[in-house]
Amino acid sequence: MTTYLLAGGGTAGHVNPLLAVADRLRERDADAVVLVLGTAEGLESRLVPARGYELLTIEKVPFPRRPNGAALRFPSRFRRSIADVAAIIDERGVDAVVGFGGYVATPAYLAARRARVPVVIHEANARPGLANRLGARFAARVGVAFRGTPLPRAEFVGMPLRREIETLDRPARRAEAAALFALDPARPVLLATGGSLGARRINRTMVASARALVDRGWQVLHVTGAKSDVDDPGLPDYRMVEYADRMDLALSIADAAVSRAGAATVSELSALGIPAVYVPYPVGNGEQRFNAADVVRAGGGILVDDAAFLPEWVERGLVPLLADRERLDAMARAAASIGALDGTDRTVALIDAALRPAGEPPARGA
Repeated sequence: MTTYLLAGGGTAGHVNPLLAVADRLRERDADAVVLVLGTAEGLESRLVPARGYELLTIEKVPFPRRPNGAALRFPSRFRRSIADVAAIIDERGVDAVVGFGGYVATPAYLAARRARVPVVIHEANARPGLANRLGARFAARVGVAFRGTPLPRAEFVGMPLRREIETLDRPARRAEAAALFALDPARPVLLATGGSLGARRINRTMVASARALVDRGWQVLHVTGAKSDVDDPGLPDYRMVEYADRMDLALSIADAAVSRAGAATVSELSALGIPAVYVPYPVGNGEQRFNAADVVRAGGGILVDDAAFLPEWVERGLVPLLADRERLDAMARAAASIGALDGTDRTVALIDAALRPAGEPPARGA
């Protein structure tokens, strides 16, 4: 019986790949023990127990950004977090620590190194976070979702995706998707989404451009997100929803997309061969531009700065693209050529490799 400790959390970008790997480990070996390390405040506190996994929490200890009282308390709090994880590893007989980044990952990596337990890292973003940059220095295996991610000994594995995306037969599900969203399955559909919270620039520009898009014969499925400040334009062939419970069906019917460039979104669109206009989130360390770099370089996507994604750009850039079926088909093939639907299995293979004694060949079928 193998015991895995999967460390990560805080955001969906950490939690969703973690859960995909956890599910695959449990599917293939019902006797495996899969534990998840997180915090009581992060998204994992809700999603992990709901998926049926035991969540072990430690204190959230952010790295101090400025000299203040928190900075003075950081060393002792951080040492305590490492000790807490070391106790879990010892008491639960953990065989491998698998990290996905986030606040809990660094103490997990350091505790595992102290206990001589192999560490496997998955980095979802093209620009790696601090925890994974540190852990990659001594990890047994490092997997990345994007080629060229600057981590030592990184191996491209792609993104661990949800089972419903991995196995999605888009043509077979198109009629079902059309019925759900009240669209015509025989006509092309542009999916616009800024993620679960929405994207102000995408939302406003899409609504302002609604007439120009539907007049060219396209239907639009616009997922606004929870913090939308736009009104439905009320046009035939323009469907606005705040949230898509069945994002797999939204992707089934999408012939093209306009989207932010979060790691999971870029990975899903590429793996499914959906040509896209990517409008990276303009705040932060710029990782979304890097996430889209591979697919844009391959010709499967177009990158547009947030400040430039205006109705004028839609008229001169997006509308002509949607009218060019040959170019869209070429973009779809290019996107699929660099995407990966088997990121979960590839990540699990890294874990298996880290657990094998040196020189031992993979098990048959692994």
